[in-house]
Amino acid sequence: MKNLTLENIARACGGKLYGNVKDVGEVSGVTLDSRQAEAGCLFIATKGERVDGHSFIPQVLQKGAAGVVCERLPETEGAEGCFVLVENSFQALKDIAKFYREQLDVTVVGVTGSVGKTSTKECIASVLSEKYCVCKTEGNFNNEVGLPLTVLKIREEHEIAVLEMGISDFGEMHRLSEIARPDICVLTNIGQCHLENLKSREGILRAKTEIFDFMGEDGLVCLNGDDDMLETIEEVRGRKPMTFGRRESNRVYAGNVESKGLFGSRILVRLDDEEFYADISLPGEHMVYNALAAVSVGSLLGMTAEEMRQGIAKTQAVGGRSRIVETEWRTVIDDCYNANPVSMRAAIDLLGTALTRKAAVLGDMFELGEDEREMHAGTGAYAAEQGIDVLVFIGSLAEEMYRGAVRAAENLDTPPEGIYYFKEKQEFLARRREILRPKDTVLVKASHGMAFQEIAETLASQE
Repeated sequence: MKNLTLENIARACGGKLYGNVKDVGEVSGVTLDSRQAEAGCLFIATKGERVDGHSFIPQVLQKGAAGVVCERLPETEGAEGCFVLVENSFQALKDIAKFYREQLDVTVVGVTGSVGKTSTKECIASVLSEKYCVCKTEGNFNNEVGLPLTVLKIREEHEIAVLEMGISDFGEMHRLSEIARPDICVLTNIGQCHLENLKSREGILRAKTEIFDFMGEDGLVCLNGDDDMLETIEEVRGRKPMTFGRRESNRVYAGNVESKGLFGSRILVRLDDEEFYADISLPGEHMVYNALAAVSVGSLLGMTAEEMRQGIAKTQAVGGRSRIVETEWRTVIDDCYNANPVSMRAAIDLLGTALTRKAAVLGDMFELGEDEREMHAGTGAYAAEQGIDVLVFIGSLAEEMYRGAVRAAENLDTPPEGIYYFKEKQEFLARRREILRPKDTVLVKASHGMAFQEIAETLASQE
């Protein structure tokens, strides 16, 4: 890893170096997981709620690790090696990533927003991969631990890094931006997420736009011009943002959108005086916006229409994010990675495009602040009004969804066939066969903390 010697690591994080480093060159990689440690790597020992990485230092050294960043030196016999002693290992991780980013000649695309960060990141990375060697955020590594680890996975052969950047409070994006130093900033939308800390959509906008704090000197901004909050950003550092969306007022916009339901859509992309058709294999209105965001970035980086068209078509779904799983028993829309009122309604709309009997299994949405009960009730009412055949609500807050759905159903000419409430997911799983029918299309969605992946996997693997 370029210039990542133990001496430079110690300098970068203000640590004290112990051991003989004369024969140690640049480290080959950085990990917090002792199971992933290998010869030549740097192991950063961190103390978590359940596991203390310091306990695994001897094993890591036996694997041939080049050095260890730690908050205390090991006392165990046989733990001879090179150490960088620091006050806080998590802060050291960020400091090391910040130093390493400065060594790299790579274009960084930072992706943030309330909803759709991951799917937008995937689409952008897929498009850019048609021309460039791309490193991208894997899984949900988008916070103050995940982002530094992703930066530390960038290698000299990478030309572009697409980094997802997620926050829940003020100041976090400022710190992430200082590490990532994005050259292109992409903002998907401003919804209703993390309201416990950010209080309002205005607060969310203020927190998300901290991404501009360490944007490159010639940095560029791409944003959803259909979003009422983002459209208020008229310029960033004297430059007008590049906007994308469904409206013709955007520089990049989609015309002739042909929905194929759960099997995606076909759109006519218009960019300045150029236009081309693109096939999106993944379903949902949000994927149209993701494709337009990818075109915005791709055009800024000199890509042709054909390269962008091919990249859009190759975009793959990530587990837990509107992933369609077809089985002999039913079709499952696995969207259980996270949830808020905006993404919940979008997922319900997607379910509504199914041609079979439709069922929604919905759970609690976290971090919505003082209006969380009203938001859950509104989501339940919305689900009842969209023609979904069966509604299942699970969790303590989901009881408000259930009540909202029941109230809304009383005023409908054609209410849902069934509306169910369960406190625990196991109660639903025990009764799933009497609630669901063969060949149903089932949406599974809740905040990540509800662990609805178990439901999605069970419904996909068992009748």
